Amino acid sequence: MEKMLTNKDLLGLQETSKEDIELILDTADMMRHILDSPTKRTAHLAGKSVVLFFLENSTRTRLSFEMSCKYLSANSSNISASGSSIHKGENLYDTVKTIDVMATDLLVMRHNQSGAPHMIAPLVDASVINGGDGMNEHPTQALLDMMTIREHKGQLDGLRVAIAGDALHSRVVRSNIWGLSKMGAEVRVAAPPTMMPRHLDHMPCIVTHDVREACEDADVVMGLRVQLERQKSALFPSIREYAHFFGIDEEVLACAKEDAIIMHPGPCNHGVEMPTSIHEHERSVIHEQVSNGVAVRMAVLYLLQARRNYQ
Repeated sequence: MEKMLTNKDLLGLQETSKEDIELILDTADMMRHILDSPTKRTAHLAGKSVVLFFLENSTRTRLSFEMSCKYLSANSSNISASGSSIHKGENLYDTVKTIDVMATDLLVMRHNQSGAPHMIAPLVDASVINGGDGMNEHPTQALLDMMTIREHKGQLDGLRVAIAGDALHSRVVRSNIWGLSKMGAEVRVAAPPTMMPRHLDHMPCIVTHDVREACEDADVVMGLRVQLERQKSALFPSIREYAHFFGIDEEVLACAKEDAIIMHPGPCNHGVEMPTSIHEHERSVIHEQVSNGVAVRMAVLYLLQARRNYQ
């Protein structure tokens, strides 16, 4: 029998094993061949129902899940907050239960509250995929990051990965810390003191307030978006000062290895996290991350449905 994912749902990389991460990445490599083919179509999810339930705005994640459904021949439906009964005051459970009893196989959920997918998953028959929950996790983003790094570096074990930016509000950094550390990489996180969550000291990463220190001999340099929409108060004096002290520029990049790749989960605030010259640098793999996002999400949908087929 083929390998199976351990869990019914994909809620976060904190609870995902190294073996399951490897299975998803290996499957994503195969899905990449489908994307590179002229037809871009397979019948793996033919006749299956996928609902994309996004209560926060999204371009990359939502569109890549939507395209993944089409490439796998699944029937997909989109629901937003404004287009659902939540806008009328219906609670989250009733809305999701309504979706579930309509013979939904896979439910991709993005919510502005941390832990919302974890609360819902045990209550529904559908397999739940966390498309980003509050400031907690964004597992498929970290998986596509790991896929991209592995493509360029050949492995994850032993690599040094520097992540710089708004760690306080970033669900991407949390998923990457859990995922990369399980795969044997050393993760270093750099952020201003006001944008560094206290609990990161208890996670498997190195914490610093110096971007250059984080990037010293790094194999990967990743910027994090400054999430102004999540900030309740000013956490740095000005955009200009933030870019000067915490932006990834040529001087910061020079601290990393000569073949270090440049990453960003997007969307990028050009001139803040990094200048356009770095975003479009010859060593930037930011656009590849987006492409790999489709392959990873195809893999997750396929593997979760394969597990359901054997239940």
